[in-house]
Amino acid sequence: MPDLLLELFSEEIPARMQAKAADDLRRMVTDKLVAEGLVYEGAKAFATPRRLALTVHGIPARQPDLKTERRGPKMGAPDAAVQGFLKATGLNSLDEAKIQRDPKGDFYIALIEKPGRDAIDVLAEILPVIIRTFPWPKSMRWGARSGKPGSLSWVRPLHAITATFGPETEEPDVVKFSVDGIETGQTTYGHRFMAPAAINVRRFEDYEAKLKAAKVILDPQARKDIIFADAKELTFAQGFELVEDQVLLDEVSGLVEWPVVMMGSFESEYLAIPEEVIRATIRNNQKCFVVRDSKTGKLTNKFVLTANIEAADGGKTIVSGNERVIRPRLSDAKFFYETDLKNWREKSIEQLLEKFANIVFHEKLGTQARRIERIEVLAREIATYVGADSEKAALAAQLAKADLLSEVVGEFPEVQGIMGRHYALRQGEDDQVALAIEDHYKPQGPNDRVPTEPLSIALALADKIDMLMGFWVINERPTGSKDPYALRRAALGVIRIILENELRIPLMELLITAHIEVRSELVHLKLDRLSDELAKLPPEVLSARRASSLLRKFEKKAFPEELPEEEMEAAMDEIFDLRLFIDDRVEAQLRSQGARYDLARAVFELGTEDDLLLVVRRVEALGKFLDSDDGKNLLAGIKRASNILGIEEKKDKRAFDGAPDAALYGLAEEKALAKAIGEVQAEASAAVAREDFAAAMSAMAKLRPPVDAFFEKVRVNDDDPKVRENRLKLLNEIRSATRAVADFSKIQD
Repeated sequence: MPDLLLELFSEEIPARMQAKAADDLRRMVTDKLVAEGLVYEGAKAFATPRRLALTVHGIPARQPDLKTERRGPKMGAPDAAVQGFLKATGLNSLDEAKIQRDPKGDFYIALIEKPGRDAIDVLAEILPVIIRTFPWPKSMRWGARSGKPGSLSWVRPLHAITATFGPETEEPDVVKFSVDGIETGQTTYGHRFMAPAAINVRRFEDYEAKLKAAKVILDPQARKDIIFADAKELTFAQGFELVEDQVLLDEVSGLVEWPVVMMGSFESEYLAIPEEVIRATIRNNQKCFVVRDSKTGKLTNKFVLTANIEAADGGKTIVSGNERVIRPRLSDAKFFYETDLKNWREKSIEQLLEKFANIVFHEKLGTQARRIERIEVLAREIATYVGADSEKAALAAQLAKADLLSEVVGEFPEVQGIMGRHYALRQGEDDQVALAIEDHYKPQGPNDRVPTEPLSIALALADKIDMLMGFWVINERPTGSKDPYALRRAALGVIRIILENELRIPLMELLITAHIEVRSELVHLKLDRLSDELAKLPPEVLSARRASSLLRKFEKKAFPEELPEEEMEAAMDEIFDLRLFIDDRVEAQLRSQGARYDLARAVFELGTEDDLLLVVRRVEALGKFLDSDDGKNLLAGIKRASNILGIEEKKDKRAFDGAPDAALYGLAEEKALAKAIGEVQAEASAAVAREDFAAAMSAMAKLRPPVDAFFEKVRVNDDDPKVRENRLKLLNEIRSATRAVADFSKIQD
């Protein structure tokens, strides 16, 4: 079968856009092929700084012929309807149509045969549309044609389009089309400097090989592998160790077509700067890797750069140029760091935090200073649950955001927290306090580690819970794909910290505390605004004494000893809504670890468990139980009971609550089931109370034989209404007994 080769050759494509662009190109072309009936065997896309390329293997040479039936008007319909039908279907007369018998009447049916087209013609039609509608996040127009309507918009000026189609054993054909005056052909170009001449290509294997000969490595992964291997080898040869950085490696591989790894250096005096700052400076400004001494583990004054050319002088000029740029950047970083140290040495905590009183965190949530106060309250409370010192937790909360005022963090935001730890240690603060300052932002993603020290845990949870509750109360919640304040990430952070540290924390109590603090802040903001407005009034209109009295009256009303019932209900609704959001994230986390979503829902549906760790353990035990024969059969029996109850409750318009009457048991199977329910309920509840969920499941398994026997021998809807009601109550007892473990009605078969 024929293959397609497509290359879009342009000016520099930003590295951050390349991977998505390659994936978009593959998806858009293959989706269109399938929609046109051209089912392919495989496809792969590639990106370099100057080209997007795609190969699609095993495309049929021709579309299949299509036969479709189109229903027309009824026999005897008006002539206008008949003529419209004939025109739409291409029939010459109704004699060419079939008649379809139908209870609603007899209808004309047209059999439409659409012959398939050659695949190359289909490609010539779909490819220019894809190019014109390509979803670049940013694009531009250029040249003389840019002012004309419909001119091409592309990430950078597009220079050439290579498009060939044909089987491996034959000379391929060019897929003929043009976009904005650019005609397709078989010509591409090699490396901008080392092999800029035009290259004639035929199919993908030929194309990839000729590009490599022209100093272009097409495959991004191959470029990454070369950079990584060469950098490791270069550093190892000099007794050093490369500091690996996958994100930087991804970016650097998108900046070069022919990677050449080299090593540069800087003055040793800059090693006095914290390693994180050196790394951020060199990484952000020159996209270079830093190097460690393999013996001491400390950074050296070396760095690894990736050039895009094999220089005639062996790279001396390139290395020198990078050193010349890095040197002043490190000098600036050193100045920023020393300035920050001076500020921290000369000022007390209170002086450092004074500036936060004038920095707004969010217009609806007050200043950073007030947010720090809220975090402090939460950190103190959480500390009591995780075995941390409450006073140290308060101090860590006060200092946690202080480095946001520093010169270094202003220049390199990614080192916030890290610099806070450095400055706290230089000021003589406790090691645990300093570590908590660094760790309180963690985890920042699914692959980031979670804090493990008690003080760090308390501060990290406090920061995230305050963030969640604050934006929840002001109704700035995630919607669809939009989450501007990263609240999903904050919720997952709370969950991971609790679960991975196996913490026993009453989450609802913490949410209530956070809600009280946020609501208090909103009232304070109203007071501040009212005070400002009253202060603007002239004394003859409102005296200072009267203004003060009004403010006290407002404050007393705003902070009543007991909230009105309506406000209390609204507050609890907000708290429960946030808790449900966190529960949803727990389900997502469990699913990502291979657990079934319905098991988590079955446990959460009980609404009785505030301890996330116990929820997870209960889900794990439930999953193991349902994998057993006893579990599967008992689930079937419980669901049968629930279905019967649901039908009968709907029919009778009432629930069958209350204990069954033992005197109405007429069959041995009823008595046996009632006895088993009583024993199992007591045993399972006791096991749950001591958090032995495996034992609770074992107890539940004892219900299987009597439940099976009951449904085999007993007719629930007995002719005697009293017996029927009693048996339905017995079924309800099954449902109630099993709810000690989970809501089995939420579990999928």
